[in-house]
Amino acid sequence: MRILLSNDDGVEAQGIEALVKALHKEHEVIVSAPMQQQSGMAHALTVGRPMEVARCERLERAYGVEAWSVGGTPTDSVKLYLEAVAGDRQPDLVLSGINHGANLATDILYSGTVGAAMEGYLHDSNSMALSLDINSQLSYDEAAALFAADLSRFMQEEKQPFFFNINFPQFLKDGQPQYVFGRQGKRDYINAFQKEERDGRTFYTMAGEVYDSDKGSATDIYAIEAGYISVTPLITDLTDYVELEERLRK
Repeated sequence: MRILLSNDDGVEAQGIEALVKALHKEHEVIVSAPMQQQSGMAHALTVGRPMEVARCERLERAYGVEAWSVGGTPTDSVKLYLEAVAGDRQPDLVLSGINHGANLATDILYSGTVGAAMEGYLHDSNSMALSLDINSQLSYDEAAALFAADLSRFMQEEKQPFFFNINFPQFLKDGQPQYVFGRQGKRDYINAFQKEERDGRTFYTMAGEVYDSDKGSATDIYAIEAGYISVTPLITDLTDYVELEERLRK
């Protein structure tokens, strides 16, 4: 299988290297990821500014894979490879991650990890965003190995291109990896902005404490808190069909 790897933590991040190590012996692996950390970039594109593209020689030497470092966003990295580099060597699967920290609930709207996977899906590729809770007992290598072991099952079960958001929990329930499909919960942050005055200038830093207003038993938040590996199928169609039907009936 030909697999394109990207992320939003940067091409040198531990999470993406863990996936390379877990997958490169069984699959053809290509890396195209941002040169620098790009968290919170969602599905942003670089427009009207040249982007530097270079080979990531360390990954290429260590694992014998094709690896590109892109001076842009996570979405840029995937889009540029698929449209300008790959030619007829399009991937069977696009993986984004493994992200440093969970991407759950409403946070997926801001996630560069999810944005990179979304770009693969928009190019009709099977795509998954992978994230690991910051306080997880699992290492990146352990999470990547668990995923690699189940990858063929994911690919065999799906009959059309899919877009999944996958989160690994802090601990595995009963010590065993158990994948649970669920919906996106709802998450916000209390005291999200911290104000600071310096030299007569005003600055705000985004931080805050997590506040989950919807983490019911069918949600991604509930799943990882219970020790399951959460899988949420995503779509790119933002149409509100309920509202649309109401409007059409008037």
